[in-house]
Amino acid sequence: MPKLIANLLARLPLQFRVLYQQFLLRVVDLESLSIEADVPRFLGQFAGVLIMFSLIQALAAFMSTWAPPATPEAFQMLAWPAEQRLISTMLLVAGIIAVVGWESTFPDRRDAMVLAPLPVRSRTILLAKVAAWGTILAIAVLCLNVTSGLAWPLVLGGVAGFPRFLLAYWFTMFAGSAFLLSSVLLVQGMMSLLLPRRIFLRLSTLLQILAFGVFLAAYFFEPYLIVPAQMAAPENQWILASSPTFWFFALLNQLNGSMPTELAWLARRAWLGLAVGAAGALSALLLSYLRTMRKTIEEPDLVSSSRWLHWPRAFGGGLRTAIVLFSFRSLVRSRQHRLAFVFYLALALAALPLFLNQPPLPGTEKMIPLEFIAIPYLFMTLTIVGLRRVFALPVSLRANWVLQTTQRFPMRRYVGAARLALLLIAALPLWLISALFAFLYRPAGEAATHATILALVAFVLVDASLIGFNRVPFACSYLPGKANFQLVFWVAFLMLLPTVVGAAVVEQRALASPAKSSLLIAGLLLLAIGLWALNRHRAGMASLSFEDEPPEVITTLHLRFTPPVAATSNR
Repeated sequence: MPKLIANLLARLPLQFRVLYQQFLLRVVDLESLSIEADVPRFLGQFAGVLIMFSLIQALAAFMSTWAPPATPEAFQMLAWPAEQRLISTMLLVAGIIAVVGWESTFPDRRDAMVLAPLPVRSRTILLAKVAAWGTILAIAVLCLNVTSGLAWPLVLGGVAGFPRFLLAYWFTMFAGSAFLLSSVLLVQGMMSLLLPRRIFLRLSTLLQILAFGVFLAAYFFEPYLIVPAQMAAPENQWILASSPTFWFFALLNQLNGSMPTELAWLARRAWLGLAVGAAGALSALLLSYLRTMRKTIEEPDLVSSSRWLHWPRAFGGGLRTAIVLFSFRSLVRSRQHRLAFVFYLALALAALPLFLNQPPLPGTEKMIPLEFIAIPYLFMTLTIVGLRRVFALPVSLRANWVLQTTQRFPMRRYVGAARLALLLIAALPLWLISALFAFLYRPAGEAATHATILALVAFVLVDASLIGFNRVPFACSYLPGKANFQLVFWVAFLMLLPTVVGAAVVEQRALASPAKSSLLIAGLLLLAIGLWALNRHRAGMASLSFEDEPPEVITTLHLRFTPPVAATSNR
């Protein structure tokens, strides 16, 4: 089989094969997501995470056979939620892939400037990029279903129906993933064709964040309908009509022969959506490569701000104003930085359902709800930490010399400007939203105390994240792989969540007593002042850095010197 695949690949044109290999390594952003700029290693770790989820699903399938359902209704209540959960998870993974590679399928400046002068046809470039994306999607589908794609068809289809259920399952997974990815490409392609490039870049930023939020919200908050009565209920028809999960759930049951006749319209919608999405995405991509290549060269990737929208011109000095505006505009205009920052927001959204609809702890029924405190803590921590990590990604290495030649202020002022940027961009919006909800739904005194504590927590987090930060945001060379988002993912769920819950419990009990609240506020105030003084002292002893250097590693050959043994006389 591998020899057959190698022979088929050898028959493809040389230009296609070379471009396919290059685009396959560029699907993932090297600077923000790779580990030591090693894309195969990153893809291997990503595949490992998906395989782990597949093993969990397979274990759940075999555990369901310990107490098999005795009636057809009970079997249906086992099968339908499992099928909907598997399809929903596959659609979420496809959505994450679409967001991670946002706009990378379309011609960028590097493609236009490097490939346009060469005798390479636009359709060859397009087919190579589509093939690279298809490979990544196929790897994701295979890894996420490597064991569950065998276990669940065997459990739900039985020995006799296993072959048919297996084919229906795998076709549905590939079809659903292709539909979601092609739908995203269709929307992007139509926007790039109908809108001027500057407006397209502005809307693309908002659309990327919105798409990520929609995918996560659909996965965590979409209900499962497990009986025919729920499917036929009038209040659920809008969910069925608008959710691709139920479209491809009906398609799966249509292919394996177990679909009720009243769900045939959902299966037709899945077939229609797949055909329209695939045809529309290919047409939009082809037109984009034929019509927008020149626009990519002529117009910048970083969009200038609109003439009617201006920030205040003073944040406590010209240096602070410049760094705050530079940080905000770099985050808004650069796709690489948006992607890195959205990753941290996604972690917060993914953990959000863990705090919702939880019963109160014993003895806290009359206190402020725990999720009312824990959710702002969670979002505040991840947004501040995420923005601080994104600060290390440079906007342009060639532009760093401009900031180096204009360094005319002490290091303390640069650290103060970075602190202000973190407070205004990451902490202030969340604090305002949390304070608004607190004053709307809680007593005024309790709300004021909670807002004060949350503000002090924001100051503590900001100064803690700035320890050792001796650079200008977005203006220092970056060693690829330092972000190490895979490690951040597991640390967030294994360490951050218990810490957030513990801190929320402390505030919840403190709000019940004015003395405890005053003590907590005083402790946080002292901690915030101490961290501020520490950063100010360190800034006075450090120098501004614009080059991120790797640690010095001394390589040894493990050779040991053995002194000669003195000869002894036998006399």
